[in-house]
Amino acid sequence: MIRPAMPTAAEKRSALLPIGSRVDERGRLELGGCDAVALAREFGTPLYVLAEEDLRARARAYREGFAALGQEDHEVLFATKALPVAAVLGLFAEEGLGADVASEGELRLALRGGVDPSRIALHGNAKSDAELAAAAAAGVGLVVVDSADEAPRVAAAARAHGRRQPVLLRVTPDVAGDTHAAISTGQADSKFGVSLSEAPAVLDALRASPELELRGLHVHVGSLLPDLGPFRDAVAAIAPLGDFPVYDLGGGLGVAYTEGGRDGSIAAHVETAVRAVRELVGPGRRIILEPGRALVAHAGVTLYTVESVKRNVRTWVAVDGGMSDNPRPQMYGASYEAMIADRAEAAGTEHCTVAGKHCESGDVLVADALLPEPRRGDVLATPVTGAYGHAMASNYNAALRPAIVLVGDGEARALVRRETYDDLLARELA
Repeated sequence: MIRPAMPTAAEKRSALLPIGSRVDERGRLELGGCDAVALAREFGTPLYVLAEEDLRARARAYREGFAALGQEDHEVLFATKALPVAAVLGLFAEEGLGADVASEGELRLALRGGVDPSRIALHGNAKSDAELAAAAAAGVGLVVVDSADEAPRVAAAARAHGRRQPVLLRVTPDVAGDTHAAISTGQADSKFGVSLSEAPAVLDALRASPELELRGLHVHVGSLLPDLGPFRDAVAAIAPLGDFPVYDLGGGLGVAYTEGGRDGSIAAHVETAVRAVRELVGPGRRIILEPGRALVAHAGVTLYTVESVKRNVRTWVAVDGGMSDNPRPQMYGASYEAMIADRAEAAGTEHCTVAGKHCESGDVLVADALLPEPRRGDVLATPVTGAYGHAMASNYNAALRPAIVLVGDGEARALVRRETYDDLLARELA
């Protein structure tokens, strides 16, 4: 019996890199046809790099998933919170996607990116009157009502702008996914949505409002879900609330962040949603999905410069970024891999802790990275950072937020410039 060859460490790592990545003849990491080390030198580090081919391929995979099932009436809304960048929203709009926004800032980014307002849905558990007014003025296609007391305020904003606003009601289905508590949203004890018992009264109020057009229901179980069962469970929970033309099942598909991790299937995500609605509610409904991480996480690689290597109880590899550009390890205990872009195929020889530069002992990006003799000046790459790095970046220790570069076909284009010290000081009044 011939056993299949086990994947090498380099092959496992390549599964985490964006589509189209490779190691060039010099042994350097190449992203979108661009030398990662050259990118670091040209644009500086830390640097967020996004691969255009990967972004477009995943957007198309969602659309193709619906087409394969004959589900013509559908919408894919990019969850802007994962990567709030106007150019990325514009790229997804070119691929036929709309946008899910959760603030006026995200709304403005979507509009700047050229997203059709009719394909924008406004979310949020604490929408301000100003945000509702901005949504009405823009003519967003959907407002997702999150509470009973929000409904009359949505109606007032619509009335003030002379329009009838289509709405969905967000329902908390009392379904919990297997994920970190901070990103679980479908359980009964949630700040989002109305309970199953409260929903009928709110639905009646929405139907009674002349300024509102009730289109359907919205549920979101959580983020980074390893299993698809909770999506079906959520539909089963809300099905008794009535028959509606639109069912929005949110996002939450998980991705693999580390070698051997479990990567969610876009095709399976779409199939689970479509079959759940068809079988538990009925055919002919409009189905909406709101992927965020699943669209952008694998497209992103963050580049750093190694500033020091220190060996005491362990080997510390300190880089010029950290929790200011990727707080997920501190917030959720998220795990990442790391590689030396200068020597991308070299076998790892030393177990290292990749630490950031900030004044926290917990500022650790990768707890255990197997690296090939790291040294000062190396360009270190962490894959699968397209989601929630830029979105959650801060100025801790007065750090400057990184630039974002889009790469493809050997060309690199800056989408967001690096913050400057003038930017940092501009809001100071003293």
